[in-house]
Amino acid sequence: MLTRELLPVPLTPGGRLDINSGVARLSGKIWATLWKDDRRPAGTAVLIVHPSSNFIGHYALEELASRGVAAVGLATRYAGNDSALIMENCVLDVGATIRHLRELGYDQVVLVGNSGGGGLAALYQAQAENPTITHTPAGDPADLTAADLLPADRLVMAMAHPGRAVVYTEGLDPAITDEHLPFDRDPDLDMFEPANGPVYSPEFVTRYRQAQIDRNRRITDWALQQIEALRSQTRGSEAPDDLPFVVHGTAADPRFLDLTLDPSDRIARTIWGSPWVANFLPASLGHLTSLRSWLSQWSYDRSRANAYRELPGVQAPVMVVYGSADCAAFPSHARGMYDAVGHQRRELVEIKGADHYFQGRPDLAATMCDHIVEWAG
Repeated sequence: MLTRELLPVPLTPGGRLDINSGVARLSGKIWATLWKDDRRPAGTAVLIVHPSSNFIGHYALEELASRGVAAVGLATRYAGNDSALIMENCVLDVGATIRHLRELGYDQVVLVGNSGGGGLAALYQAQAENPTITHTPAGDPADLTAADLLPADRLVMAMAHPGRAVVYTEGLDPAITDEHLPFDRDPDLDMFEPANGPVYSPEFVTRYRQAQIDRNRRITDWALQQIEALRSQTRGSEAPDDLPFVVHGTAADPRFLDLTLDPSDRIARTIWGSPWVANFLPASLGHLTSLRSWLSQWSYDRSRANAYRELPGVQAPVMVVYGSADCAAFPSHARGMYDAVGHQRRELVEIKGADHYFQGRPDLAATMCDHIVEWAG
C-alpha cells in the first residue's frame, strides 16, 4: 500500500535574509513529500530536486513509489520565488534532506536533478564528494567544506539542462542594448527580425551566441559595481548590501524558432508558449533578481551550478535521461552532460516523443521512472 507523508527537514541556516516569509524563516524547516510502500523496509530513496520549483507534488513520485523505491520531492527554501535565490543555500537544502533520509534508514539515495535541478544536483554531488566552496560568488560566507554533505549514491539528470546560468544565457536576448528599453532593438542581433530567419545562418548564430555571453557579462560587471557602491549607503551603522533589478528578454534562444538547430522532434515554441511573448513574460525565466542572486544563479561566469563544469569531478554513477520532443532541455544539453562525466559508469537514455513535462503522455513519464528505478539497482 502506497502512503504519502510530509517530511519536515531541519533547515541549515544561510547567512542572509533572503526569504520574504517570516513564518518560513522562523520555522527552521524545509519540506519534502515522501511516497513509499509501507510493506517494504527502508532501502532506496529517490530524491528529486530543483532550485525553486516546488516538487512536493512532482508527477513522478507516485510512479516511482509504485516500483518499490521511496520517492521524495523537495521544496527548497526558495520554492516559488527565485528572486533572491543563492545556489549555495540550495546545496545546503539538498544536503539536509539527504542527511534526513539517511537518518530515516535509507541506505541508498539516488539524487535526481529534474529540469533546472540538473545544475544543482551536479554541484551538490561534486561538493559532497570533494567540498571546496567557502563563499558565494558575491563573497558572502557559505562554507560547504564544513557542511558535512553526504554524497548521493547515484546521480540522474532527468529532462535536465546543465544549469540555470547556461540555459538563461542561451535565452538572453542580445538585441536589447539598453537594459531599460527592451523594445529599442539592434536589428542585426534580433532573432525575431524576419530578415535574419528562421532559418538562421551559421554566421548569425555565432554572432548571436557571443552577443548573449557579452550581455550576461555586462550585467555581471554592473552587479559587482552596484554591490561595491552600496557600501557607501550607510545610515548610522547600517547599510543595504543588495538590491533587486529587472532583466528583460530571457526567452530568445534561436532553437525556439529554428528546428534545424539542435535537431529533435520538438515543436517551435517555448515551455511558456510563443517565444516573442515568453521573452518578456514576467512568469518566464529570471526577469526579477537581486544583485547577489544574479552572481550565484544567473551569471555565465560566476554561477557554480553548471553540470558541464561539475560532472567531470563526480565519481558516482550518472544517468542522463532526455526527451526527443523537449523544447527546454535540448539533445546537445544531454550529450554535453553525458560527455562531461569523467568515468564509464554512465548512461545516456532518450525517451522518444517525450516533451519537457510529458504532457498527455503519462506512459512516457512511466518509462522515465522505469529507467530511474533500474538505474537505482
